[in-house]
Amino acid sequence: MIVRRSLLAIFVIFAAATINFWLPRTTGRDPIAERLAQIMAEGGGAQMDMAPLIESYQRKFGLDQPLWQQYATYLWDTATLDWGYSISSYPTRVSTLIAEALPWTIGLMLVSTIVAFVVGSLVGAYAAWRGNLKLIQVFMPALMLTAGIPYYLIGLILIYFLAFRLGWFPIAGGAPIGDIPSMSWDYVVSVMYHAILPAASIVIAAIGFWALGMRAMMTTVIGQDFILFAEAKGLSPWRIFFKYGFRNALLPQVTTLALVFGQLVTGAVLVEMVFGYPGLGSLLFVSVSGADFPTVYGVVVVLAVTVALSMALIDLMYPLLDPRVRLGSQKT
Repeated sequence: MIVRRSLLAIFVIFAAATINFWLPRTTGRDPIAERLAQIMAEGGGAQMDMAPLIESYQRKFGLDQPLWQQYATYLWDTATLDWGYSISSYPTRVSTLIAEALPWTIGLMLVSTIVAFVVGSLVGAYAAWRGNLKLIQVFMPALMLTAGIPYYLIGLILIYFLAFRLGWFPIAGGAPIGDIPSMSWDYVVSVMYHAILPAASIVIAAIGFWALGMRAMMTTVIGQDFILFAEAKGLSPWRIFFKYGFRNALLPQVTTLALVFGQLVTGAVLVEMVFGYPGLGSLLFVSVSGADFPTVYGVVVVLAVTVALSMALIDLMYPLLDPRVRLGSQKT
């Protein structure tokens, strides 16, 4: 079973990498010509014949080779996690750009998603378990409202009121301009301070989604025989809630969480653009806008690997959440 799931993960990564290679080329854009034209326009220099220069750079980036050879080179680069140089940020390597942007996205999106998942799941489960409480009746409509609002709209509202009008938080950026990244306490606090509004927009938008999903699953658990049996044994209400109710209703939520983990980069694009956050989302947006194929390849492959690893991790966690699930128990 483990071998089969590993092979499935490898196939998913291979399929995503293949689509990732061919899809940008359907646009018909020439990344070298666009980048050189942009440099000429920004420099304000005299116009010149760029054909020899374009041809030279195409040879350097391997774009003059047949497509099958470019594809084979790309697969090898993907296997070694080395996609060469970025076209828009030359001579910086793609691996360097990803290594610099990845910690920002992990720190923002991963922590915010986990917080929203835990809080939303607990609120949704308790709303179904004690749905007649007035406090829950007040909060559920608000959660339903926030569940339908995109991250970036909530971000714009927070920026306007808390950053622009009140000045409590910085409007944009991941750290003060000019600060050199370090592990000093002052720099860490500054980064956390800049991440409050982006994280708040993600948590506010996602907490309603997790609460509504958990509430729906919890209603299917209430009234089951094992709940009635636990109550008949005289177990404490909190033990019944967490061990018998919450734990059994959590499995579909965990599966959804794995899929959300795989979409951290795509979900971060608009949030990071709104807040000027220097993560993978901003890097992907800039790379797509500038037809920087090598960087797009690298970021999307990282996304595919994240999805595959997330699903594999969830498969390993299932037996811990539900003893009825056992690895290798399914018949092949």
